[in-house]
Amino acid sequence: MPLIKTEFPGLYVFEPVVFEDNRGYFFESYNHKIFAAEGLDFKWLQDNQSRSSYGTVRGLHYQLPPHAQTKLVRALTGTIWDVVVDLRKGSPTFGKVFGIELSADNKKQLLIPRGFAHGFSVISETADFSYKCDNYWNKASEGGIKLDDSVLNIDWRIPADKVVISEKDKHNPSFAECLNTFVFEG
Repeated sequence: MPLIKTEFPGLYVFEPVVFEDNRGYFFESYNHKIFAAEGLDFKWLQDNQSRSSYGTVRGLHYQLPPHAQTKLVRALTGTIWDVVVDLRKGSPTFGKVFGIELSADNKKQLLIPRGFAHGFSVISETADFSYKCDNYWNKASEGGIKLDDSVLNIDWRIPADKVVISEKDKHNPSFAECLNTFVFEG
């Protein structure tokens, strides 16, 4: 089974089966039956794609209920360090950080349930990043956490003097101060 459970409830790594030969490769980047067999039945409503250069850190972002989003994320080109933080109060992994390298080469994807903050850093020259969402983005519901929060202590795998972040992300609150209404329903 290409879906691998992590220690974080609801957080899965998806490693598709890749068929390679002298022509190249083929794989199913998503198959509803595979996910549904694990009880993961999502209706994807929005696909997003971004391109970023080395040192870019996007995040940590989330959407509050009722506009919270489950995401299926992957790198189409290049390599990223993908990071999530469990914001679900009462979860056994509340406040913990999970990181994974996603690349065009390894073809891994991360299924991020609602109730997680998400971010990534570009550790290759450039990277194209894609994510499916099961809910629409809503500006009034967006939240964020400081990238350099001392409690979370995230290693973005980029030297501090090379980090490139948006003006908006520079002003995100700390983990302790972020607006968070998520509750674990495990």
